[in-house]
Amino acid sequence: MKTCDLHTHSTASDGSDTPSELMALAAKVGLAAIALSDHDTVAGLSEAAAAAARLGIEFIPAVELSCQFHKGNMHMLGYYIDPEEGSFLEVLSQVQAARAERNPRILEKLAALGVPVTMEEIEAISHGGQVGRPHIARAMVEKGYVKDVSQAFDRYLKRGAKAYAPKSILAPEAAISAIKGAGGIAVLAHPFSLQARDLQELQAIVADLKSKGLMGMECYYSEHSPEFTRQCIDLARSMGLAVTGGSDYHGKAKPYIKLGRGKGDLAVPYECVEELKKLKYGA
Repeated sequence: MKTCDLHTHSTASDGSDTPSELMALAAKVGLAAIALSDHDTVAGLSEAAAAAARLGIEFIPAVELSCQFHKGNMHMLGYYIDPEEGSFLEVLSQVQAARAERNPRILEKLAALGVPVTMEEIEAISHGGQVGRPHIARAMVEKGYVKDVSQAFDRYLKRGAKAYAPKSILAPEAAISAIKGAGGIAVLAHPFSLQARDLQELQAIVADLKSKGLMGMECYYSEHSPEFTRQCIDLARSMGLAVTGGSDYHGKAKPYIKLGRGKGDLAVPYECVEELKKLKYGA
């Protein structure tokens, strides 16, 4: 079966592989297609596209945007975006500014808790990409404050933890509008993270998003159980949404997630790419 990975991150945001390294790994593991979907930035797309072309891998330019949501986390993936569209770049600039303002607040809280981390240490880990919580977590691991990135988030960095600081993020309809304005296809990322209490609540959330322009849902995902994957596929089909999937590969930031394989048993069929192409280019 031809497989793809439509949810990956590079050093342009919070991954540990450069865009070129990521494409080389995609070739090594035998993916037919890959999307680079860095958080709130398109900085890695040009390099990734060039590397994929050299390697003969189908490449999809993408992005992942954080959205406001009353519980859990909501992220919106945008596929086949134009990375040079002016209005879209302005939205990204605003979101990136919010990220930059948030980081010092987190560092202040960590220092007060007796686990100081400097911006210089974090920037060294980011290799020039925009800095976020995964970089802070990796710095905490390197300094011996925590055993791994997951512990850093659980103890200090996740929502409600001691050093958490909120950031200004987009309303879902604004994220969808921005993606569509850049010629892209708006897809709900990893619906498990919405923390819906049951399938009926998830259906209501997705229906609301569809009314705002949602075009697809990430059904295949590293943290989804086989049962939840099937439920998501059925829900997407019933609402006329494209079915997509990806590993959410970050490299060292999430060492338990393998490109194209998730935690070892993920397999995203190439048909997901074909569904996106139909939405982008027509049947």
